[in-house]
Amino acid sequence: MLVDVGARYVIVGHSERRLNHSESNELVRRKAEAALAAGLTPIVCVGETLAERQAGRVAEIVGGQVRQSVPDSGGVVVAYEPVWAIGANSTPTMPEIAEVHRLIRETLQAKFGDEANRTRILYGGSVGPKNAAEIFPLTASMALW
Repeated sequence: MLVDVGARYVIVGHSERRLNHSESNELVRRKAEAALAAGLTPIVCVGETLAERQAGRVAEIVGGQVRQSVPDSGGVVVAYEPVWAIGANSTPTMPEIAEVHRLIRETLQAKFGDEANRTRILYGGSVGPKNAAEIFPLTASMALW
């Protein structure tokens, strides 16, 4: 139905779905595979909670989500959305965003080799008028590196 109305992308694995509907990495991967089969590009959302960040588990959580949620065929967009920053007044620092983008890229490279360099990585999480000018140039330059 989404393709019929002209959609080209679909979000899977958003934190609200993962938390409120107990969507596992495996289910997110299967949804991404279904989206690809239907001719859509899935945007696979990944991100850690505040407790996970404070416990030093960002690499474990986000890396695991990328390894297990992204289909083996690739063909996705990955969106880093720290759960603790969505709809909040808290935003990661630019070095923190860059660190997680680098982690995502390295995890994709381990999974896909050089092909991973074509995967777009986005940032989302409390982007607004006060911080957009700082975040957008940083994440645009990182989207394909």
